[in-house]
Amino acid sequence: MQTNEVHQNCQALKKGIEQVITGKGDIIDLVLVCLLSGGHVLLEDVPGTGKTMLAKTLARTLSTGFGRIQFTPDLLPADLIGLNYYNPKTGDFTFRKGAMFTHILLADEINRATPKTQSSLLESMEEHQITVDGVTYPLEPPFFVIATQNPIETHGTFPLPEAQLDRFLMRLALGYPTSAETARLLSVWIHQDPFSEVRPILNRETLLQMQQTVQNVYVHDDLLHYIVTVAEKTRSHEMIGLGISTRGALALSKAAQAFAAMSGRDFVVPDDIKLLAVPVLSHRIMLKAGLRGRGTQAAAILQEILQSTLVPTEDWRLPQGGRQSPESV
Repeated sequence: MQTNEVHQNCQALKKGIEQVITGKGDIIDLVLVCLLSGGHVLLEDVPGTGKTMLAKTLARTLSTGFGRIQFTPDLLPADLIGLNYYNPKTGDFTFRKGAMFTHILLADEINRATPKTQSSLLESMEEHQITVDGVTYPLEPPFFVIATQNPIETHGTFPLPEAQLDRFLMRLALGYPTSAETARLLSVWIHQDPFSEVRPILNRETLLQMQQTVQNVYVHDDLLHYIVTVAEKTRSHEMIGLGISTRGALALSKAAQAFAAMSGRDFVVPDDIKLLAVPVLSHRIMLKAGLRGRGTQAAAILQEILQSTLVPTEDWRLPQGGRQSPESV
């Protein structure tokens, strides 16, 4: 598959999602970047902004397996990963698959589950496999987790630890639509349910081909060094206690490949990296004691680092046989 086909398919997906989700084209683009790059996304916002609806609509536009789990304090790891139960008819133990054996998993209000249950997601999100009683079960690709949480209501919740947050490629907030967008949304929803009219646009095989095309998008060595430089600057910044890990730097490079393919290009440019740095990296930064949260403060620090880092502008050329990229960006 060529990158122009990836671009066309993503535009079709976006158009299908926008039948339901109004005025959030930039967020939809970022969610599709997560999907194409094999990552996962955490949607964090107040109730009623469309987090769950966005996840359900994306799943409906794809002809793949979909599972939804409502996270609660009494949810057990076995509900997610499965368990071995004794079958008296055969006299053997039989494995019953949990909810994570699907392609697209909606983890609704993920921070309401206990840390033990949250940790059962770690192996599946990183390695796309599940281990139960010493036996490893691979998850059929694609495997994409969309988690939601409400950052305002903290009663009865368990904040995600650093290791769990680091498994998400991006943490996004939808925010409220504008007045005009809200009025347009109300005028549609009071008469009909647009979600019921959403139909599958892409099948599983096409999605896997798109993900394979993304992996072949060219990233020049200078751009890889640019990503490394940004990551290293976060580790030495006076306001940051915990900077970007190797996993974070790799996540940014993969996201840039996906965004380039969605734009119809088979090579990454610096603007791809600059655009994606904040949504990919901000939730991976831990500020020093006395500084509040990650949110806007972490984003501001990242923007400062990006502005102070020299951007590669050389005349790149793809490996022999490839076409030339722009002379300067």
